[in-house]
Amino acid sequence: MKRWPIIPTIIVAAAILIMIALGIWQLRRADEKEALIAVYAANQSKGEIAYPTLAPIPEYALFRPSSANCLAVTGWRKEAGRSADGQSGYRFIAECRTGAEGPGLLADMGVGRDPQAVPKWTGGMVHGRIGTEPQHTSLIDQLRSKAPPPRPMLISLQAAPGLSPSARPSPEDIPNNHLAYAVQWFLFAGIAGIIYWLALKRRRRAQTA
Repeated sequence: MKRWPIIPTIIVAAAILIMIALGIWQLRRADEKEALIAVYAANQSKGEIAYPTLAPIPEYALFRPSSANCLAVTGWRKEAGRSADGQSGYRFIAECRTGAEGPGLLADMGVGRDPQAVPKWTGGMVHGRIGTEPQHTSLIDQLRSKAPPPRPMLISLQAAPGLSPSARPSPEDIPNNHLAYAVQWFLFAGIAGIIYWLALKRRRRAQTA
């Protein structure tokens, strides 16, 4: 009777178990994300709250109406975006001073077509919905929890002069890909098991030849 290769079998079995565990974890994350999106959807019909200046944004605050006073614009950021009427362009995000010190305010003041333009808006009261600043961290950093939490951003209902209002933030824009990730991990585990079984079968044939 031919013995199984012990060390390779242990390694493959451990890898398969890890992949199955990752798939189960993604299933749990899918349920958590679904519940969180339901909270965000309910937030849209709630009343105005004070603008949260610090990250992370409380669950009860995201997508709620809010307002804040931009005392002065200290800089502009440009990001790819979409206007409320569905036109693609560049979002102009104002970095605002709100006092002598503190985190300040990020305000999405609308979408324009010219990325070189500088909005003629120097500050004032901003009324809108609470969203999050655009993120550019890698997926690896996000999985390692090395990415800092996104800062809150106020998406203004009224655009700055020369711009169109940005699309209203919506929980529907939040992806819930965890179920797909879970299926991928389970497939990887199954494929690894099949490949190893085929390798053992070929090894046994070679030993009996």
